[in-house]
Amino acid sequence: MDSKIKYRKSRQRDTIQEMLMNRKDHPTADTLFFELKKEFPDLSLGNVYRNLNILVEQGVIQRLDLGSTFNRFDGNAAPHSHFICTICNSVSDVDLKFDLDVSIVSNESLAGHISGYKLDFFGVCEKCRR
Repeated sequence: MDSKIKYRKSRQRDTIQEMLMNRKDHPTADTLFFELKKEFPDLSLGNVYRNLNILVEQGVIQRLDLGSTFNRFDGNAAPHSHFICTICNSVSDVDLKFDLDVSIVSNESLAGHISGYKLDFFGVCEKCRR
């Protein structure tokens, strides 16, 4: 039996996914909400969050919990790293040619089983350095 929940097709959800796939700034739900209100005037912030959660659950987008007050969302669901500016909180993708063999790490130093890993970088972006 398939444990994934089936959701009806939603124009709002499709629009959210398309917006995320066509941008690189990793927006918050609030940012998406204000942009979507132009096309969907009756849209609520709660509806945006529900649709984002569904897209995360379906594995088509990523929720980025970067330690700030608000989560960011990424239209690229493939594993990849990010650079987070500690001044302006901008988030950008980092294209690394890096593959950690987690089986070596888990065998040598952990009693548990590793199911994945995340490698993000923090610093000051070029814009803030000026």
